[in-house]
Amino acid sequence: MSDLGHRRAVLVDPHPLWLDAVEEVLARVPVAVAGKTTSFDEASHLIEELQPDLVVAEIATPEHDSHGRSWLAAVLQRSPSLKAIVLSISDDPGDVNAALAAGAAAYVVKKAHPDDLAVAVRQTFESSIYFGASASTKDVAPSHEPQLDHPELTRRELEILRLVAEGFSNAELAKMLWVTEQTVKFHLSNIYRKLNVSNRTEAGRWAQLNGLLSPEPLRPAVGQAG
Repeated sequence: MSDLGHRRAVLVDPHPLWLDAVEEVLARVPVAVAGKTTSFDEASHLIEELQPDLVVAEIATPEHDSHGRSWLAAVLQRSPSLKAIVLSISDDPGDVNAALAAGAAAYVVKKAHPDDLAVAVRQTFESSIYFGASASTKDVAPSHEPQLDHPELTRRELEILRLVAEGFSNAELAKMLWVTEQTVKFHLSNIYRKLNVSNRTEAGRWAQLNGLLSPEPLRPAVGQAG
């Protein structure tokens, strides 16, 4: 598990009960909640004052307008080092894509298991790995600078990509990795976006062409955390 004990977060959600629920999840990661609010304006003040590492926000509004997304984009523009996770009631693909386009590092639907949010937080602060077109797994070196031609994949995303290329289903992946199918889908969505592919077949083909498959089928260790 990543050591996130020194990280601090600001939470924003129109429903106070969700603020309390998210705080409980973050305490297990652990990430300290520096402030929480039901208002975007108040959240902006808290972020400016407290300089947290993470904001977890519900940006869907009752009017279904773009106010929440605009707020998120503006906050991230003012605080470039801030990471954002959207935790939303909406599972509409358009809302997911819009949140990611606004700068969110992850998108978790509220009907997901609480562990999925914990996984998203850990993934958000993991170092990324960048792959060149001809790179093999043994040649890959960590990097912190984005490269337009090199899709960034976290260690977990790399693992799932390999397993997808081996032909495992989402249900099988969930059992093997001890996570929910929603978590698997979350990772696959990020993989497709980063590789600019549309489905698992194209992702598997990308893995094959880039030498990411092991000589023997990959088998995650039993009980491995997400």
